[in-house]
Amino acid sequence: MKGKKRSKKALDKRINASLISFRVYLAIFAIVFLLIVGQTFIIIDYLGQTLPLIGTLSYYLLGMSLIFTILFGVFKRYIYGKPIRRIAKAARQITEGDFSVRVESLRKDGKKDEIEVLIEDFNKMAEELNSVETLKSDFIANVSHEIKSPLSVIQSYTMALKDRNLTSDEREEYADTVIEATQKLSLMVANILKLNKLENQEIYAVQNRYQLGEQLRRCALFHMESWQAKNIDFHIDVEDIIVNYDESLLEIVWNNLISNAVKFTEPGGNIKLSSVLDEEYIYVTIKDTGCGISAGEIERVFDKFYQGDASHSTQGNGLGLALVKKVLQIAEGEINIESSPNNGSTFTVKLKK
Repeated sequence: MKGKKRSKKALDKRINASLISFRVYLAIFAIVFLLIVGQTFIIIDYLGQTLPLIGTLSYYLLGMSLIFTILFGVFKRYIYGKPIRRIAKAARQITEGDFSVRVESLRKDGKKDEIEVLIEDFNKMAEELNSVETLKSDFIANVSHEIKSPLSVIQSYTMALKDRNLTSDEREEYADTVIEATQKLSLMVANILKLNKLENQEIYAVQNRYQLGEQLRRCALFHMESWQAKNIDFHIDVEDIIVNYDESLLEIVWNNLISNAVKFTEPGGNIKLSSVLDEEYIYVTIKDTGCGISAGEIERVFDKFYQGDASHSTQGNGLGLALVKKVLQIAEGEINIESSPNNGSTFTVKLKK
């Protein structure tokens, strides 16, 4: 009984038709029936004639075996062989780099047998591979573009520093520009490597109990120089909550969200960092009075290298929120965005207590 239950659970729920149709079963039955009828007539005709009966039955069975072999070959060719050849051909195209290939359905009645489910899964696999290849190409193009910008700045200003007629103030300004470009390049490479490790599961969460409120205050103070330089009113209202998470990973979340809030808030604006606790969850909210995000952009802000506001694109590399999303996936947390153009943004992180 247990074996039967397991076999039923193992069946794919998408399968709603038999691989061998009723007509095929009917044809097999008809052939076997005719074989038996033919054998019966031979036995009746040669009743009492042992040797002729044996010889005739031998030829008869040999002939029917040959017919069955031919029919089995035809059956195999068109029931199994045809779809398998199509899938094999499509697989070869994928190995050659053509991820747009798809295998057409063989059934015309809209139902699914084992072969149809295999074709459906193959097409889904091809679609995913095509998506991954597109993402890889976009990633390489974005990385190349992002690296090219600071390298161009470094090259230009380094060449300018060779000018002996520069004043000391100009030389210091150019040197600061080169340092800023190298810092941006270094940060981008570090984020790319960190994101790659997270996506390839090379960084594993190591949980430990620590004070979340203290961590949030520390992260806010880390960016104090930036928000004070813009005369931003930064309000902190966090609860002292003991949590059990990977402290270093969650620090990536808070630092990136606070950094973004400071970057997109105009001078003289406001930022509020708060946390609340209910019976099941912890909610950490970072609210700013910045430029805001349109509905269409909200869906894309977690994409790698996506930078919605062109006026601030030189201040980052579009990897921060991608890191935030990946870390929260590992921590089994959630993030919600409420925003609209010119009305600021509110990022809320939801964590299990």
